[in-house]
Amino acid sequence: MVQALLLKNVRPMGRETVDVLIRDAVIQRMEPNIIAEGDLVTVLDGRNQLLLPGLVNAHAHMDKNLLGYPWYKNEVPAATIHDFVETERRVQRELDVSVQTQSMRQAQAAIATGTTHIRTHIDVDAGVGLANWEGMLATREAFKDRLTIQLIAFPQGGMLVHPGSVELLEEAVKMGADGIGGLDPSTVDRDPVRHLDTIFTIADRYGVEVDIHLHEPGTLGAFAVELIAERTRALSLQGRVTISHVFCLGMIDDATLNRIIDLLLENEITIMSLGSGSSPFPPLKRLYQAGVSLCTGTDGIRDTWGPYNTVDMLDRVRLLGYRCGFRQDEDVEMLLQIATYGGAKVMGDSQYGLAVGKRADLVVVPGDTPTEAVMTSPPRTFVIQNGRLVAADGNVLDLND
Repeated sequence: MVQALLLKNVRPMGRETVDVLIRDAVIQRMEPNIIAEGDLVTVLDGRNQLLLPGLVNAHAHMDKNLLGYPWYKNEVPAATIHDFVETERRVQRELDVSVQTQSMRQAQAAIATGTTHIRTHIDVDAGVGLANWEGMLATREAFKDRLTIQLIAFPQGGMLVHPGSVELLEEAVKMGADGIGGLDPSTVDRDPVRHLDTIFTIADRYGVEVDIHLHEPGTLGAFAVELIAERTRALSLQGRVTISHVFCLGMIDDATLNRIIDLLLENEITIMSLGSGSSPFPPLKRLYQAGVSLCTGTDGIRDTWGPYNTVDMLDRVRLLGYRCGFRQDEDVEMLLQIATYGGAKVMGDSQYGLAVGKRADLVVVPGDTPTEAVMTSPPRTFVIQNGRLVAADGNVLDLND
């Protein structure tokens, strides 16, 4: 049985070449010219390529993908959330989609591209019951040695507007959710106070995270952020609340934005943004420089919502940089930092990182610099998760190895 892994000739984040010795899933040494000792050491030659920490997809919808199915031609009749949800569920019924099968396909594809962590929102509401949830629980168990997966119970179809959804969300939390989500408390549920009180009460009762989808525009969205901050402070949930998308932060005036930034910092609230489509989105560089906790993700991929997203987090960083108008390498590397350390922070992984003593979740990829790897998105040479080689040359290794 292999007890150690020696990764030779790699350049952490493009810096000087070192070797990395991994024992018991932990980085034990990072220095040049480490000599393998003993027969139970597997040696991998990184060929002077880049070494990155594992990529973190902090916002996915693994229960929605159509990987393996023929191409879906998007014919959603309008652009409201209700239209998208109704279309998605009709298509999934017609295709008799298995959430467990589809989420396992996405997990495999994500591992091949160097993703070591995923936070995924799973539909739980009166429209779908717990069927999606049970499928994702099975996938998380099947991949527990290859991929860190967090599950967020998410009322995609609405919560208060569909009786029985609150009880289902609470049941999902009891079944092992890492967090509870919410959705547009004013425009979907039409009652922001009750919506947020319900979510935060469940989170506080069971000690789980909060991660709320917020698409509401301008001052309406900013008002929701204020309500979220109030509840975060009142329940001492600092560092355990994320607001996803938050388009409003790209719409409000500077004075309001500055006030919101102070609230985010005071309550240690994370902002998740992926630069969605043509929507305004948070000013990421300004938030980053202010010290706001940030993460990003793929959102849904190969689903009925849109054709652009892929499982590859390097591709996501590239698209996000394009949407931000970034041209300089340092700005692209800031986004890569958000897609690695930022995501690991929101997932509560204190053992993550490229340093001695940290858990070995690593990616080796061709490229002279991290920015080149982002722009070219080449096949990953090696993917190591929890000290174990899980993919090589763009292919996932046999899960039974």
